Amino acid sequence: MIFIPQIVRNFFGGRSQVDIATSASPSEAASGATSPSTEQGRRPTPENQTKALYSALTIDYSLRATINDIRTMDRADGRVKRVHARVARDVTRGGLVMLQSDPASKIAKEWGAFVKRLQLDNSAKLRSDARGLLMEGNLPLQWVIDADLKSVVACVRMPTETMRPNVGVHGRFNDVAAAYSQMDLNTGMDLCSFALWQLTMARLDPDNFDDMMSMGRPFIDASREVWRKLRMTDTDLVIRRKHRSPLRLSHILENASEEELGQYQQRIELNKDLITTDFYSNKKGAVTAVQGDASLGDVQDVLYLLDTFFAGTALPKGMMGYTDGMARDILEDLKRDYFDEVDQLQDILAWVYNQGFRLHLLLRGINPDAETYTLTFKERRTETLSQTTDRALKLKAVGLPQSMVWEELGYNPASVEERRTADAANYDPYPDATQTSKVKITPGNAPKGDSATSVSHP
Repeated sequence: MIFIPQIVRNFFGGRSQVDIATSASPSEAASGATSPSTEQGRRPTPENQTKALYSALTIDYSLRATINDIRTMDRADGRVKRVHARVARDVTRGGLVMLQSDPASKIAKEWGAFVKRLQLDNSAKLRSDARGLLMEGNLPLQWVIDADLKSVVACVRMPTETMRPNVGVHGRFNDVAAAYSQMDLNTGMDLCSFALWQLTMARLDPDNFDDMMSMGRPFIDASREVWRKLRMTDTDLVIRRKHRSPLRLSHILENASEEELGQYQQRIELNKDLITTDFYSNKKGAVTAVQGDASLGDVQDVLYLLDTFFAGTALPKGMMGYTDGMARDILEDLKRDYFDEVDQLQDILAWVYNQGFRLHLLLRGINPDAETYTLTFKERRTETLSQTTDRALKLKAVGLPQSMVWEELGYNPASVEERRTADAANYDPYPDATQTSKVKITPGNAPKGDSATSVSHP
């Protein structure tokens, strides 16, 4: 058993979530009243209650089967792999940053050391966690603390299909000191258990967020059936082309006996691998060419399944290279919707890492609620540099504070000001202190693909 400091135990608690939710305040206890937040009867149907009892004994094998299907799809189909890789790259683009006001504060130094120890400055680590969230629908991160119980030294992504939340029929943890268990799928025995502070579970689109037993869903789990049909149709199309597309010849010999017809067939097929231009016969007959399948170019069924498959993902088909028949304005609308999906995934990942950083601050004796900071990803939108700069200049032109403009660009305002002061102490690119910049916005007057904002210096 791992003993943790009292401040961490006080922060996460040692009782069940139901006990915490149903505990009455001192005034209510004195008056004999009960808390109105008592949780009872959270399972609406007998099927839900049966599922809850089943999940209390073993892992969710339906989720495990879904995850195995997604992994098979990712290995077998380059389109699925490209979807996961593209989304994971866009989500982690720019890296993880902390926005706060004082770059020299103690919490900023703790964050810098925390990032280096947990390799959160490594794009491969962030991308691996993002792919795990997309493919498994959940991101269970185990926080490893040092022997002195002073800091978090590592975060390990656990396999979702082996994790079981220990909840009751009410959907809450029975004991936060053993919130999750990891099972051996071969023996069905528990390998170990994790307290609520020791493992953070991020769930992607769960059926019920307040139900701790409701696990997340993989990013493209609803497209599995369409993907099977698409693969089957692709294979059938290749087989059909192979068997029906070659040119064939129909040989007709009138009044030929069975023996004569057999000899003729043997003589013709004997040299079928050679280039034959003429056929000879001493009986009335004809050689007629039979064309291959004239409808082999019709692939509308494949295109329909392809459209249906990408309709189940937030990634537009046009961004994957299928741009036939797609208008540019429609693609822009789809890209904007995709960017919103990326922002939501970034919020989920940032929340997970924030939970680990809060635990680290508690171990260091710092109350995270007393500090003002925000963990986010540097680039919130997958835009070009010109588009991002144009948006930031427009925000500045309408009067937003400079610190908010830097945050919109994905930079820490405190770090920017620190670098500005350091640069001014070494060299000044604008020695004239009276020189200022003017920002002018000309909507609808920009060249194609360029910014509509101009910056001029007097």
